[in-house]
Amino acid sequence: MAHSMIERVAMTRALSLALHGPRGINPQVGAVILSADGEVLAEGWHRGAGTAHAEVDALSHLAPGAAAGATAVVTLEPCRHTGRTGPCAQALIDAGIERVVYAVDDPNADSGGGAQVLRAAGVDVEPGVLGDEGRMLLGSWLDVQHRGRPRVTVKWAQSLDGRAAAADGSSQWITGPAARHDVHRRRAAHDAILVGTGTVHADDPALTAREPDGSLRAAQPVPVVVGDRPIPEDAAVHRHPHRPILLRRADPADVLTELADRGIHTVFVEGGPTVAAAFLRAGVVDDVLAYVAPLLLGGARVALDDLGVAGIADGIRLHTSAIERLGDDLLVIAHPQAPGPEGDA
Repeated sequence: MAHSMIERVAMTRALSLALHGPRGINPQVGAVILSADGEVLAEGWHRGAGTAHAEVDALSHLAPGAAAGATAVVTLEPCRHTGRTGPCAQALIDAGIERVVYAVDDPNADSGGGAQVLRAAGVDVEPGVLGDEGRMLLGSWLDVQHRGRPRVTVKWAQSLDGRAAAADGSSQWITGPAARHDVHRRRAAHDAILVGTGTVHADDPALTAREPDGSLRAAQPVPVVVGDRPIPEDAAVHRHPHRPILLRRADPADVLTELADRGIHTVFVEGGPTVAAAFLRAGVVDDVLAYVAPLLLGGARVALDDLGVAGIADGIRLHTSAIERLGDDLLVIAHPQAPGPEGDA
């Protein structure tokens, strides 16, 4: 049975309902229950970890037996596992739902597969309705499921000769106002901003996303500081709108696992040469942003620390996806790629 225009309209509504829920460890999901003649019987959405999932939330607004013969329109495939709540697929079966329409398959090994459970119980199931819109809604959450970690962007600013600071350690400002404004815009688009304790001691950064006039942007990344050194009680990061996450562990994979468990989907690594190199060495970087200023500094303060590269063949190859001009500066946007055939250059 092909989906109807009524079901598409209901899916559009379910997608908007999903946005009421928090973005984090769990996906944002919305649900609409339709009667056999297409009337909306109930609506629901997931309100966060430990609360009823969207389908069960919608069913909770109906009297027992009122959903018999109805259609459930859901943005994500109903789950089949028992976690802090029960399996939604079974709840729909128990409620007498005859048809389930959903937008996106659940890629999680534990919770996915609800469609198979529903079909086995005789429920008519149609996946992929407004699938593109559903994947757009769940984009960063789906990324975490596929990668097993948050998406990582490493950013640095450098002089034309690859230095991050002058001989005396000064680094403000290598780049101009347009480049700095672009950095703050990108900070605001990430869930977290990460630096090492060395950067906190050297620069005392606020780790906020700011407007050109210095005011705070509405969206602020959660500050994350990694390393063994304690940071001063009066450090600027303690005045951030979000409570900073302080992690003694320095292994990038462990750090990302911890952040994923906290519901962080995207991480902006802005922590200086040591931290940037550690994430690149670990192979957990998805995007590189290199802001290059037409400035020559010389000296030993390079933009990246040792990457463990012994020869050209061992280098971390990047694919350049864009080069943007920001005032007098350039932004190179690139992505690490798998090593190609010998001779690629």
